[in-house]
Amino acid sequence: MELRLYNTQTRKKELFRPIKSNGVGFYSCGPTIYWYQHIGNMRTYIFNDILKRVLLYNKFKVKHVMNYTDVGHLTSDEDTGEDKIEKAAKKEGKTAREITDYYSKVFEQDCKKLNIIKPSIIARATDNIKEQINLINVLTKKHYTYKTSDGIYFDTSKLKDYGKLAKLNIKELQEGKRIGIKEKRNKTDFALWKFSEEPGVRQQEWDFEGKKGYPGWHIECSAMSSKYLGKQFDIHTGGREHIPVHHTNEIAQSEAAFGKKPWVKYWLHAEWLTFKGKKISKSTGGLYTISELERQGFDPLDFRYLTLTTIYRKRLNFDMESLKSARISFEKLKNIILELKNKKNSKGDVKQYNKKFLEAVNDDLNVPKGLSILWQVLRDNKIGSRKKYSLALKFDKVLGLNLKNVRKEIIPRRLKEWKKSDEIREAIRKKGYQVEDTSEGYKIKKSL
Repeated sequence: MELRLYNTQTRKKELFRPIKSNGVGFYSCGPTIYWYQHIGNMRTYIFNDILKRVLLYNKFKVKHVMNYTDVGHLTSDEDTGEDKIEKAAKKEGKTAREITDYYSKVFEQDCKKLNIIKPSIIARATDNIKEQINLINVLTKKHYTYKTSDGIYFDTSKLKDYGKLAKLNIKELQEGKRIGIKEKRNKTDFALWKFSEEPGVRQQEWDFEGKKGYPGWHIECSAMSSKYLGKQFDIHTGGREHIPVHHTNEIAQSEAAFGKKPWVKYWLHAEWLTFKGKKISKSTGGLYTISELERQGFDPLDFRYLTLTTIYRKRLNFDMESLKSARISFEKLKNIILELKNKKNSKGDVKQYNKKFLEAVNDDLNVPKGLSILWQVLRDNKIGSRKKYSLALKFDKVLGLNLKNVRKEIIPRRLKEWKKSDEIREAIRKKGYQVEDTSEGYKIKKSL
């Protein structure tokens, strides 16, 4: 059962064959850690997690590298605007490091709540300045750069295939270039390094080319991925918004520097989470965080379950009703797992279900189909309880719903532990349920 993945570069599903037989090199674009990550961001990280789980399910060894952007990501993709980290530090009256430490910790907590497997390596941009400067020097020696008054730029006109990932029409772009590109030679040229406008004002700046400055956003990922995965590796992922600029520029500078084509063999991109049909944003709404969903009574894994109902390459519309429906389905699943857990009936043959599930997830991570196959197993009366339970746990290695650790809530009120009982009742209430005392004990019902 061979794994096929949709490669953004070729716009088709391809048979997955790693460069080296003994493992997979996998790089995913991580967060810019200046603020809380919303659920649209988290859908992309769940997608990364599913991809990694499918690779592991297929017995591949995976070296997964993810970055933290903690400098250089400006408020505009046009190499203008304020550094997001510096801006947040000013706003909150903190140091840049305090900002990035805090928001990276919150992000990691959210990932843990969503049962996302940790990357093998997390690389901070500020810990790899030397590698970024070295890469810029390589590009300069190969005559791919030029200097302006505000930085060092990559000359995209030196590459005949610039923009191939996004299928950009470079001629059209150049004809439509604005007057405001200043000293840039071409509209598509991008900053590898920016000089500080007022040296000493920024919290994060380094010496390069005799001036204080900081790296451009794109060079960071190329430097860190090559440091840990080599000059050519298997998989690079991100959100679809990265295709036209960030990933396009990563390819340009990396293939120019390393002379390897393709620099990355497979490019995979997650579609957007939408709200009222549009990408979630400040203007359209839907910018919930995981913590905000928890405060409204949802388990973070309710949101994970919701994301499993649509393949990663399709937009997923979010609203509270769809999340409530996902919670109901997930609760049913957990209750069935609890019922099966201690039963011993092992009748039936599950080979066909094993095959169907593997075929589904190996068809470009078709997890919705895999989830439906799990439900087929649970509803099949020809399969014994013990085999159902074992198969559910096996499939959950991909789904990541933490079914092995499903537990019943125990209310200690009958043991007269009143304080503890009230604490648990309150926790249950926050998750959208209520406890009713009856003559036969207690019942847990969904809140209206």
